[in-house]
Amino acid sequence: MAGRNEKKNITKSKIVNYIINNKITSKAELAQNLSLSMPTVLSNVNELIDRNMVIEIGEYESTGGRKAKRIGINPAYKYAVGVVITANHLGIVLLNMQYEIEKTIRMRLKFSTETSYCLKVAEMVEDFLKDVEDREKILGIGISIPGIIDQANRMVVKSHALEQAFSYPVYFANDANAAMMAEDMHEYQDAVYLSLNNTLGGAFCINGKLVAGQNQKAGEFGHMILVPGGKKCYCGKAGCADAYCAASALTDEEQEMTLEQFMEKVEQKNTKTVEKWNQYLDNLAILISNLRMAYDTDIILGGEVGGYLSEYMIPLGEKVMAYNGFEHDVRYLKNCSYKREASAVGAAKHFLSEYIQHL
Repeated sequence: MAGRNEKKNITKSKIVNYIINNKITSKAELAQNLSLSMPTVLSNVNELIDRNMVIEIGEYESTGGRKAKRIGINPAYKYAVGVVITANHLGIVLLNMQYEIEKTIRMRLKFSTETSYCLKVAEMVEDFLKDVEDREKILGIGISIPGIIDQANRMVVKSHALEQAFSYPVYFANDANAAMMAEDMHEYQDAVYLSLNNTLGGAFCINGKLVAGQNQKAGEFGHMILVPGGKKCYCGKAGCADAYCAASALTDEEQEMTLEQFMEKVEQKNTKTVEKWNQYLDNLAILISNLRMAYDTDIILGGEVGGYLSEYMIPLGEKVMAYNGFEHDVRYLKNCSYKREASAVGAAKHFLSEYIQHL
């Protein structure tokens, strides 16, 4: 009996995941694309509709017979909160069952190992959630921590002080891993995620599973040597990719300039800024070419800079091809799904994915 129930739960999870990833579908499409019998689909979908997890959204055009019902996930069925901690900021998102950001906020808050910092984070999250009427729908709070903070303060950040500050279950994730989790892991079974934030991080998955590495440090692409004897990196080495391809490589020389302001100057064809941007793309192309040679998978361009790259894929692609004599196109280069707060989304998504897995 337990085995039958477990099999039924797996089937239900597959159906829910398919509906989420395809937005709108039909029972016939579910049966065909998931290789399930129509009675199995009807039984599971009707149960999900009774629970209000799945809702009917109109009808398809008639093909001669009875009109098929369009079905989709009920986005308001459950929620999860994502929090991204950086050295100087705190970002919060509210993610619904459709993996859509319903609400987001980002504010300045300098990271500290003090208990007062944990209490301040909890206070900000509580204020962020004040408009959520049914708090019981919130499954938990996922917290994304940058590697630079995580490695230096792992025991402090993951202490009971931060967990006990919340009245919800808490999950911690490295920021690059969380950003990878924000992507559709069904679409990207094998992929590299390049997180181009103020520090450069990364993650990669094989068969839809994140690879952590023997020492939990897989995906430290920022500390691959890109230019031997080059610029000094915060890690102490010289010539790391982080010093050339992180978002800070574009804004460091002018401390008052944000990445948004830098990209506005690029769009305005400011000569000095365009030159710096082109040099950045050249360095990024070398890194991308090396990663493609090493992994031979799709490469997702994410992080703060990744959010802008969709407008510059042609010049970037041309630079990448110049370094790669084995391929004549760059269709393996993908733009990230979430241009802002991807790490917070991925951390929050953990709770929704876990919930769906154990229906």
